[in-house]
Amino acid sequence: MPPTDHQPRLGWREWIALPELGIPRLECKVDTGARSSALHAFYVEPFERDGKKWVRFGLHPVAGTNTPELHCEAPVCDRRVVTDSGGHRTRRYVITTDVIIGTRRHQIEITLTNRDRMRFRMLLGRTALAYGYLVEPSAAHLAGEPVASG
Repeated sequence: MPPTDHQPRLGWREWIALPELGIPRLECKVDTGARSSALHAFYVEPFERDGKKWVRFGLHPVAGTNTPELHCEAPVCDRRVVTDSGGHRTRRYVITTDVIIGTRRHQIEITLTNRDRMRFRMLLGRTALAYGYLVEPSAAHLAGEPVASG
């Protein structure tokens, strides 16, 4: 589909929010080479709630530091094998949650993995970009701050 003037543009990194997880602001890397989105989790603990599978996980939202420390819970959507950019395969929990990019809100799948050694605590993969975004790799923060909608 050819680009239009109405398609929102993203830079190679953006500010997002994950409101259902209590994360009001998080810088992510926009990665068209990654199929799925990945969120940093320094621990992942599965449990059951009302007969359904859930995960509890810890997140350090600011790269390079262990503070602040957030603890989140979400229902498990899936558990699948993911191949990272280095060719390593790991089995990861997958959750579904809302993401706010600028003024737009979408539901996306996110895999949970330890990203302590990575510069960004989250990768926004191409399945999350399928809502009609264009990526300008030489720009950053084109969507602006995430704006919560009612």
